[in-house]
Amino acid sequence: MNVYSNIAVDQDADEYVRIGENERQNILQYGDALFTGSSETPDECGMSSVVTKQPSENLYLNSFCFGFRLNDTGLFQPDFLKHLLRSKPIRAQISKTANGVTRFNVSKALFAKVVLPIPPMDVQEKIVAILDRFEALVNDLTTGLPAEIAAEKERYEYYRDRLLAFKPLQA
Repeated sequence: MNVYSNIAVDQDADEYVRIGENERQNILQYGDALFTGSSETPDECGMSSVVTKQPSENLYLNSFCFGFRLNDTGLFQPDFLKHLLRSKPIRAQISKTANGVTRFNVSKALFAKVVLPIPPMDVQEKIVAILDRFEALVNDLTTGLPAEIAAEKERYEYYRDRLLAFKPLQA
C-alpha cells in the first residue's frame, strides 16, 4: 500500500517485515523506482513510488513489488521521476503491460519497453518546483474543504500532464 498510495516512498511507514539471516533481499537506494506487480484491474497495475530521500536505515523491496534502478543516476532527478511515472502518458504505457483475467500482473518484458522522456536537468527542476507546490497544497488541504481538494488535485494533474507531455521518441 505504501507504493500504491504514495508517489514518494514513505520511509516512516509502520509496516515492518523481519528479514531472515540467510535471506537475500534487494536494499533500496535513493532514486529507486518501485512498482506494484499486480492488481484487480490493469489501470491499477504498475503504480509507482520513488525513493526521493536517502534512507537512514536499510529498506528492502518486498515480493509484492518490483524495482527499477537506473544505470545512469544522472538522467532523472528522483523528485521529477515520482511525478513523471504517475503522469497520464506514462501510466497509459504501464497499464498496457498488465495481463490477466481476474487478477492482472505486469509483464516485465512489456514493462521494459516503456519509453520515458528525459528532459534536461534544469527543466526537470522547474517542473518539480511547480508540481511539488501543487502537491503540497493538495495535501495541506486534507484537513477540510473536500471540494477545494478535488479542484486542486485536478489542477495538479492537468499541469503535471501538460508539463510532462513530451513529443514521442522516434524508434
